[in-house]
Amino acid sequence: MEENDQTPPSEEMQSLTVTPSSSSNPTTAQLLSLEERFQLVRSVGEECIQEDELRNLLEKKPLPICYDGFEPSGRMHIAQGVMKTINVNKLTKAGCKVKIWIADWFAQLNNKMGGDLKKIKAVGEYLIEIWKAVGMDIDGDKVEFLWSSDEINSRAHEYWPLVMDIARRNKLPRIMRCVQIMGRSEQDELTAAQIFYPCMQCADIFFLKADICQLGMDQRKVNVLAREYCDDIKRKNKPIILSHHMLPGLQQGQEKMSKSDPSSSIFMEDEEVEVRTKIKKAYCPPQIVEGNPCMEYIKHIVFPWFNEFKVERNPQNGGEKIYKSYEELVSDYESGGLHPGDLKPALTKALNTILQPVRDHFSKDPKAKDLLKRVKGYRVTR
Repeated sequence: MEENDQTPPSEEMQSLTVTPSSSSNPTTAQLLSLEERFQLVRSVGEECIQEDELRNLLEKKPLPICYDGFEPSGRMHIAQGVMKTINVNKLTKAGCKVKIWIADWFAQLNNKMGGDLKKIKAVGEYLIEIWKAVGMDIDGDKVEFLWSSDEINSRAHEYWPLVMDIARRNKLPRIMRCVQIMGRSEQDELTAAQIFYPCMQCADIFFLKADICQLGMDQRKVNVLAREYCDDIKRKNKPIILSHHMLPGLQQGQEKMSKSDPSSSIFMEDEEVEVRTKIKKAYCPPQIVEGNPCMEYIKHIVFPWFNEFKVERNPQNGGEKIYKSYEELVSDYESGGLHPGDLKPALTKALNTILQPVRDHFSKDPKAKDLLKRVKGYRVTR
């Protein structure tokens, strides 16, 4: 076969188009100033690479495309469910289109659900049911759910040359540094499929024509790989990386939630008593905010959802208090003015209020009820 190092994939895959377009009906986003849209989008990410590129994108392109991907790998915890919904709703409000990549083939490559694609697809359907039930803004075409197997099969002539080009331009050690995106480490004994996985995820960004990669901080390395690939092919418009915060597990020292450890996370269809029990047992040292998962939940879930945090106490313990900012809460907690014994019931009540529509949906809707029963019966595999 002839070698041609200078020929990247098809021109159609080459540009993140930043071109103006017009709309006759004013939307919420069109009523916001550029600075308001920028601040709204920027608030989604713990890190943004690069802020000037994000501002330029929002100024020049009325409907930027954001992408996030999920392996259907088991029950959904509150970070995937509520935090993702909060972030998606911010992005759509700012005038972005969000493509949610249901990465069924990737879950199979990563041996989730034992590599059983039928089970993986059932879990994917369950994920979508939860996002709809919890309040994700899916009206119109603001949010698009795309199955990786369907999309790749329908446009294989675009996808696989791109994957091959990314693989050809990167040495194995560079790809190995990305295995964190699968919940793996470079020391793990990996299958060939798992080594191929980062090249595919990098290709997804261009295949979906994403302007913004809106994934967790744990996916940062492969998003940086995509920007490096742009340098390799001399592409000017690079995907902007907007990495959201990773919510920790509920026990001391757990950097992130784990589906294989039910005590480490709140699941989206947990019953009220389960939420109460998990929060009651959660690590919450008095007067310490750093590394306190209960405070993290309040900061990243409760405040964005309710714009306040309500604590109900007996009058002798200080009475009812409504915190209007996280900073005010931190000040009270660090000073000892708010005790874990009062904070935890308030957190429990807030979380149960958020989750109740999801419980209702999965108890009343026959399809959702059947999906949950099946997913709960599946064994989580790594």
